[in-house]
Amino acid sequence: MNIAVIGGHSCGEEIYQLAYETGRLIAQEGWILVCGGRGGVMEAACKGAKEEGGLTVGILPGSDPAEANDYVEVKIPTGLGYARNALVVRAAEVAIAIDGREGTLSEIAFSLCESKTVLGLKTWDIDGVVEIGSPADAINYIKENYA
Repeated sequence: MNIAVIGGHSCGEEIYQLAYETGRLIAQEGWILVCGGRGGVMEAACKGAKEEGGLTVGILPGSDPAEANDYVEVKIPTGLGYARNALVVRAAEVAIAIDGREGTLSEIAFSLCESKTVLGLKTWDIDGVVEIGSPADAINYIKENYA
């Protein structure tokens, strides 16, 4: 199963740790982590997944694969800028939104337009986003509803 982790390209330590733990737990389930491939939440989630032996996919906004964070295994440069957010969403069955700003908001909107579940952890309070309390809650929700 492909799980998108969406969130800001920069973040504080608390959010970084939440994203890291989310990535770890995704990898422990044997799921593939899909993200925008850059820093902040994306890097933290990829780091956690990679340290657990998981597969990480970064769908990058630019044309240079070198813009990916060090923990992205599969680098997909698009040259599409923020439009690549639609591809991140399309590549996953479920999205986990952690913190984030306008780019994350667009990914949430794309997910909801595609009738995909969005689990929210300290992110936008929007109708349709399922608020969760922890990375473990996200994994349990996915296991109960999709696995």
